[in-house]
Amino acid sequence: MCVFCKIVNNEIPCFKIHETSNTLAFLDISQVTKGHTLVIPKKHYQDLLSLTPDIAKEIAEATLEVTNILKTKLGVTNFNLLNNSGSLAGQEVPHFHMHILPRYENDGISFSKPHKPADMAELKKLYENIAK
Repeated sequence: MCVFCKIVNNEIPCFKIHETSNTLAFLDISQVTKGHTLVIPKKHYQDLLSLTPDIAKEIAEATLEVTNILKTKLGVTNFNLLNNSGSLAGQEVPHFHMHILPRYENDGISFSKPHKPADMAELKKLYENIAK
């Protein structure tokens, strides 16, 4: 049984922020920023692609609710929402989870790096492959 399933089953304690019949939100034990929270489905789903549309919707709703709770309680208005889906994407716990990262002035986190414009011919080929 995975660590998040153990949390859902109350085998491992957590600091719950929000809970519905199908979702659970709790403070991440590795606080990247103050208030870093995880939103998970209570039922085990490996990753993003294994979610059902209904559960995905409930997770999105819970994520919005928790973001508003953090805004109210911590006075923060900037957030990153992050999901690592699959090991190559950095997923460490094989149970879907959405990270909510409150952002603060000078918090030392940067997701920006120099971007170069795409080759338009390659971009068009990619688009045609995806859009068909």
